[in-house]
Amino acid sequence: MNLGTLTIGRLLLEKVSKYPDRNAIGWIENSEVKNLSFSDYKNQIEYLVNGLRKVGVAIGDKVAILAQTSKDWHLFDMATMCSRCTLIPVYPTYLAHEVEFIFNHSDAVALIVENDKQMEKVIPVLSNLKNLKYIISISELSEETLKKFRNSYPYHSMKELLRSGKEETKAQPDFFENNIKDQQADEMASIIYTSGTTGEPKGAVITQDGLVSMLKNVEMSLKGAFTPTDKTLVFLPLAHVLGRTDSLLPLVFGWQAVYAESIEKLIDNLAVIKPTVMIAVPRIFEKIYSKIMEKKVSGTVVEKQVVKWAIGAAEKYYQKIDFDLSPSAAELLEYRLAKKLVFSKIYDRFGGKIRYFVSGGAPLSPEIIKFLRYANLTILEGYGLTETIAPVCLNPLARQVPGTVGRPMGDVEISFASDGEILIKSRAMMKEYYKNSDATKETLKDGWLYTGDIGEFTSEGFLKITDRKKDLIKTSGGKYVVPQKIENMAKMKPHISQFVVVGEKRNFVTALVGIEKESFLHLLDTLNLPSDCSVSDLAKNGKIKEVIQAEIDELNQNLAQFETIKKFTIVTEEFTTDNFLTPSLKIKRKVVSERYKTEIEKMYS
Repeated sequence: MNLGTLTIGRLLLEKVSKYPDRNAIGWIENSEVKNLSFSDYKNQIEYLVNGLRKVGVAIGDKVAILAQTSKDWHLFDMATMCSRCTLIPVYPTYLAHEVEFIFNHSDAVALIVENDKQMEKVIPVLSNLKNLKYIISISELSEETLKKFRNSYPYHSMKELLRSGKEETKAQPDFFENNIKDQQADEMASIIYTSGTTGEPKGAVITQDGLVSMLKNVEMSLKGAFTPTDKTLVFLPLAHVLGRTDSLLPLVFGWQAVYAESIEKLIDNLAVIKPTVMIAVPRIFEKIYSKIMEKKVSGTVVEKQVVKWAIGAAEKYYQKIDFDLSPSAAELLEYRLAKKLVFSKIYDRFGGKIRYFVSGGAPLSPEIIKFLRYANLTILEGYGLTETIAPVCLNPLARQVPGTVGRPMGDVEISFASDGEILIKSRAMMKEYYKNSDATKETLKDGWLYTGDIGEFTSEGFLKITDRKKDLIKTSGGKYVVPQKIENMAKMKPHISQFVVVGEKRNFVTALVGIEKESFLHLLDTLNLPSDCSVSDLAKNGKIKEVIQAEIDELNQNLAQFETIKKFTIVTEEFTTDNFLTPSLKIKRKVVSERYKTEIEKMYS
């Protein structure tokens, strides 16, 4: 099979033929991992394909899904694409009017919801969903929820579709494979809407060829490194392109993807699943790092000293390694002891079998990459966009260069516009923005995708992202400030959770600081604050402001004079996906700036 004839369905059949009895996907029930072999996995997808067909979903239809990450989300994803239909992922955190926009803009006809909670959310806007023909639920809906819409729209549960689909499969055993044989590479597989930090989301049209090309680029770049015996823990939102990529990797590597119960249960699930590979976004690593560094600041006297000594020992050891020098016997012994006393505990928290982390979605601080390496946790930082169907670059296994996103993968070509904007050409790209020719023409020119990111190649051919084109801040003095660089440095401080740099057309730079209560638990008694105090209570406390000021003073020592943070305001709300973060945990700058407009003006008055 050459790449030109491959589709998601054909990749599935290829892996089922090669590894029929090997575990394909898994999930957790009662603290135990349940598994589906590739044969059983294919059967479940086939039943859903036939079940969808029986209720009326036809070739070319668009199907929207509103649910949390789970193996059932993925099964519907595969079934939709193998039905020669188009899947429209919708973030489960979206509000009713956002679901309405995506459903109508995409011309979807079917809506898959996770449970009563998600269904209740959309009931008020059901009459506005102009093409809605079918409602499907993953979990059985309650009678109370059903009575609110059942007389207006046909409803089917996943359980029912599997049952009826199994009967259809017996009646027409060849339909599934024949349907896949008829798939065309240029058929629409998905429309992925950008979570976006500003404006209405745009729908990136992803073809079967684009999706398969991305998976093949990943396989080509990592050939020999990953094997069918590897296991990944899937926990990122499947509505996000990186989480979706994670869920599809068994189709090229033949490994098992196990679905976490939730992000809240991630630490517990790690102990049960013991993954060897894990794909995550920088915020996850930042949280890990800040928790460890808290002990350096707020632990007992002994804990502080041990952590400080261990970091020093590891730094000395790796300074020698990085310069191709041999550590002395004393340095080697000291690092081994530091590993045993401190760093092995960090490694074990991830299940004790991790070989590689893959980080994408936003830049990750080089200091965090170096620090986690001390604990034998290798992070391969990569780069990609919704429009490139996730990864286009990745740090190679043989040599990672912190601060870069690696080298181009597979057929990916990279060039730069005159202003440093990164341009990408590959088969693994969107076809267009759905029903948005103006945005398509602005982004796709002569086969090149204009990313909106500014970057450069290092002398060794590693891509370095310096900033988002639209995020660059120009002060009233004409100086350009790169906010992401400063924000990433700030988030490494123990008590700073989020950091938003402000300064466009201003004569100096300020910041909005987000904090989390758990970072200050050790200070509550000293400050005479109750254990049930809120983030708002902390933000107003003078002593907390002193702690943050001290960390900003440290930060400023490593910045040019025009970049230094002259004033700051601690925001009174915790940053979450319900307010200031996109589902992929990026800051919605305009939303934050608008919400705290008064506070920003005070800093400049």
